[in-house]
Amino acid sequence: MDDAALSHQAVVIGVSAGGMDALAAIVPELPKDFSLVVVVVQHLRQDSVSTLAEFLNRKSAIVVTEALDKEPMNKGTVYIAPPAYHLQIEENHSFSLSVDPAVNYARPSIDVLFDSAADVYEDRLVGVLLTGANSDGALGLKTIKSKGGLTICQDPATAEAPVMPRAAMELFEVDLVLPLDQIGPYLSKINSDDSYHSSEELI
Repeated sequence: MDDAALSHQAVVIGVSAGGMDALAAIVPELPKDFSLVVVVVQHLRQDSVSTLAEFLNRKSAIVVTEALDKEPMNKGTVYIAPPAYHLQIEENHSFSLSVDPAVNYARPSIDVLFDSAADVYEDRLVGVLLTGANSDGALGLKTIKSKGGLTICQDPATAEAPVMPRAAMELFEVDLVLPLDQIGPYLSKINSDDSYHSSEELI
């Protein structure tokens, strides 16, 4: 396996209020040959029936599906956390769903996903925090950075609810703060450009 293949292997995305529009601006930008695994947690009411995966799959070249318990993760696929379950990534690169108590008033919790992904992927992980109305995800994104991963926040000025990305930016020095319309193209650049992680591209 070459160095480029070893660079980053997974992207985790956390989003809350305004999430459907934000994800609709990002996921369809990913090419069919996108080689990273993408895992998304969006805050939903516990009794919600999620149509997000179906909605995004219709709009995207990349496959979008809801994550299943014990399911092996496939590269080039976007997985959406189901409502009412925490979603974690296991060492064997499969999913684990749980009904443990809410974290940051949320289940699924962004922090729960981010922490587990950081443990598994360490410096091969990209963490993205988007629009949202509480601070869930800020600590998890900090954990990703502490393990050597790349951290990205949506520019709060382009967020329907700026609290979530702003909380992370106030907690630690995020690597990149990007307008919503630049996040999808940047993830595509990670997929195709061996030199994307040069220091000149980080703030």
